[in-house]
Amino acid sequence: MINFNELTEIIESNNSFLLTTHVNPDADAIGSEIAFYQILKKLKKEIKIINHSAMPYNLQFLDAEHQIEKYEEAKHKKFLFEYDVLVALDFNRADRLVSMQDSFTESNKLKICIDHHQDAELFADHFFTGSDYAATGHIIYDFILKTSIVKMNREIAYPIYAAIMTDTGSFRFERTTPELHGIVADLLNYDIQPSEVFNKLYDESKLSKIKLLGRCLNSLQIIDGKIGYMTITQIDFNELDAIESDTENFVNHILSIEGVKLGLLFIELKNGFKVSFRSKGTLPVNKLAAEFGGGGHLNASGARFRDKQMKEMTPEILNKAKTYSEKHLKEENV
Repeated sequence: MINFNELTEIIESNNSFLLTTHVNPDADAIGSEIAFYQILKKLKKEIKIINHSAMPYNLQFLDAEHQIEKYEEAKHKKFLFEYDVLVALDFNRADRLVSMQDSFTESNKLKICIDHHQDAELFADHFFTGSDYAATGHIIYDFILKTSIVKMNREIAYPIYAAIMTDTGSFRFERTTPELHGIVADLLNYDIQPSEVFNKLYDESKLSKIKLLGRCLNSLQIIDGKIGYMTITQIDFNELDAIESDTENFVNHILSIEGVKLGLLFIELKNGFKVSFRSKGTLPVNKLAAEFGGGGHLNASGARFRDKQMKEMTPEILNKAKTYSEKHLKEENV
């Protein structure tokens, strides 16, 4: 159970807060940053939001006040050593900060982590985490509900709604409970239009993203009828003028195929590559991702490989995926 009173004490006893989130942020990451920013703003705190990655174009609407800055060492490093509290939102491993990692970990300032993923790395002083939550935005909602630290308003409710909606797969994933629907019903009381949020997130894509999806789907391969994988290369990005954040949710298309229980999306980066893992049922892709230094949720996880070649490692990763799939099938039939 999260000790929200401790979080309240930290907020009340400090004046300046630097918020950050993981590389290639999604709507839960950005929504949580903005919601927490609005809480601190109401409490008249000094706040900065600095991320390694540039803001994805489809999430810019969440940052109406243009508070989020992309990290530049010469400009921003000093703030990690000056602000009273460093707040890590929606991630639980320091390497997810990429260019900000060294300064974040070296800073002697108080560090807190607010997150809903499993298997946290001990990189902060205080952890306000729970994997039973549907999203980090869900934790922030619960924090307000249980402490009344501020009064909920539209500026807080809107990003929380976007965070919860996306991290539940538009309310279809396992953590979509009756309680969560009650929370969403409460959030909608703050003049939030679900269709508007959905359209901004998913129905205003650039043509380059749609073309990238087409090329990605064309790469689809199926193994033993149960595992599917797709590949995106740097050539694809360059030829189509697409960006890494365009690949958000591409991997979910694999699980829409009849009989497929495990999906992998290989994405070649300028330095190394990353893999998104998705599964159905109780097949633990978080454990599969952990085999390669990654992590996440039971059915949705990822791993990042720096200074390694995607082509060289793909067979090893697929073989490990087959092992997990076969083991899970045997356990199901016991």
